[in-house]
Amino acid sequence: MKRLSLGLCGCALLAGCGGKADKPVEVAVAPPAPATIVPVTTPPPFPVTLKVASMDWHQVATDKDRERLRTWRNAWISALGKIKAAGRGADLTGQGVLFDPDRALSNASPPPGRYRCRVFKLGANGTAMRDFTAYPPYECRINDEGEVSSLYKVGGSQRPIGLLFPDGGARVVFLGTMMFGDEKKPMDYGRDDGRDMAGYIERVGDKRWRLVLPWPKFESIVDVVELVPAD
Repeated sequence: MKRLSLGLCGCALLAGCGGKADKPVEVAVAPPAPATIVPVTTPPPFPVTLKVASMDWHQVATDKDRERLRTWRNAWISALGKIKAAGRGADLTGQGVLFDPDRALSNASPPPGRYRCRVFKLGANGTAMRDFTAYPPYECRINDEGEVSSLYKVGGSQRPIGLLFPDGGARVVFLGTMMFGDEKKPMDYGRDDGRDMAGYIERVGDKRWRLVLPWPKFESIVDVVELVPAD
C-alpha cells in the first residue's frame, strides 16, 4: 500500500500518494475557499504540489478500505433493509434513482467545477442515529489534477478531501481523509484509520452523481453524497 502524502507550498489542500516504482507526477491544486458559495474568477494564491506515484487505487488503498469497497453491495442491502423495516421507504423513493445500488451509467467521472452536495446517512450504526438522515446541501469542488481529479468540501468543521482514481467507465474510486476544525493540512491517507475514507463515484442521471461510502467509521452503514453542478 502506497501512502498518500503532500508537498506543502503555502497551505495544504489534498492528500497525494507516494510510491516506489512509478515516477511522481506533480500538479498544482487550489486550496479550499470560504464556505460561502461564490464564483471563482481568479486562481487561488497558495498552490500545493501534489505528487501521485500510482494511478492504480489498489496499490494505494489500505487493506481495510479495499475490504470496504469489495463488500459495497452487502452494505447497501443491510442499510436499505433497515430503512424499509423502520417504515422509511418513502424517503428512498423520494430521491428517485439516487439510492438504487445498481444504478451506474457510463462516463462516471464528474467534470471539474463547483458542486452542490448533500449527505444522506443510510442505516443506523448504533443507537444515536436514525436509519435515514438527510443533511442540508453544501458546496464542494472537483479539480482536474491531470491523471486524477481531486474532490473536497468547501468550509465546515468536517471536510472530506481526497483523490478520484479511474476504475472503468462506470465507476471512479475515492480515497481521502477527513479534516477537522481549523486544520490547514490534511493528515496523510493511510496514517490514521479513523480518518481514512474510501468510496466510489457513479453517475446516476443527467448531471447527477453520487459518492457512495460503504461502512463508514461512524453513525451509518452507507453514506451517500449527491453531487449536482452548482453553476
